[in-house]
Amino acid sequence: MKPQYFYTKNDGFYGAYYANRAFCEKGIILMLGDKVDDLMVKTGVKWLHRLGCNVMAMSSETRDYAYHDYPIEGYERAIEVLRSKGNTKFGIMGASTTAMAALAAASFIPDITLTVALSPSDFIMEGFYRDGLDGARERPGNNESTLSYRGKSLPFLPYAYRHPEYWQRLSEEAKRRGDMAAARDMFDLSEKLCPITEDMKIKVERIKGTVVFIGAQDDSLWDTCRYIDRMAERIKSMPHECRAAKLTYEYGSHLVFPQSMLETVLPVGSSLLLGFTFKTLKEHPKECKQTRIDIDRHLRRIIRQW
Repeated sequence: MKPQYFYTKNDGFYGAYYANRAFCEKGIILMLGDKVDDLMVKTGVKWLHRLGCNVMAMSSETRDYAYHDYPIEGYERAIEVLRSKGNTKFGIMGASTTAMAALAAASFIPDITLTVALSPSDFIMEGFYRDGLDGARERPGNNESTLSYRGKSLPFLPYAYRHPEYWQRLSEEAKRRGDMAAARDMFDLSEKLCPITEDMKIKVERIKGTVVFIGAQDDSLWDTCRYIDRMAERIKSMPHECRAAKLTYEYGSHLVFPQSMLETVLPVGSSLLLGFTFKTLKEHPKECKQTRIDIDRHLRRIIRQW
């Protein structure tokens, strides 16, 4: 599975194109982390290949996974490349921060007719860095958004904390919850200190085709089910052209991936190994696995029918 790479300087975005060996005309932009060719990305690629899709993996080109003022035009350029390779349908799939980016991109780009958001927010987040400044694994940007469009930063919800308090507080919350990472308290406080305004919200009603929101109530990064409910209600209350599917569960953690995708990368003992990331995966392994199985069933059907 040898990809073709694209670089921001020459191509307008950073990505890796994985062509399906079988002929297909569905192209999906996939964002599963901070690289375009690591194990998790290749696992997602294999999973989507089995569902009859070509895949363009995309991520930030920075080594430290900084995410600030990422240009939505990069997704537009990626779709141009997908079209040049014979794709006639275009989708986008993201998880966590990139789920937010996927929804925002789809709201700007009408060519996208399938949007899959795993553990998304319904607002644009503030940008962040992971450059190790003062020993902090992560820190907020300097009044920067995560996303930009046509050279302008998108309005965003500012974090409740600044550097260095930001990483100190997140570390304390993760330790208290017994999780690999946690920020739910911070996001709740951020919204309390600065209520989300209309310009910060993702305009999900503009998304075309099918949009799939997926999340679990026990997510310790942020209250994704509350955000998903707000997006579903927003679509219902406004003129729209999309079909929304809301898949929310009591258990599943922040890692609401399809079970068969995880089994590709963790064929043996996947539930046990996942238990080292989030406490709920260890305390409720059967329930979390059932969530992933249900997501798997629904998502494979939706992608095949698209």
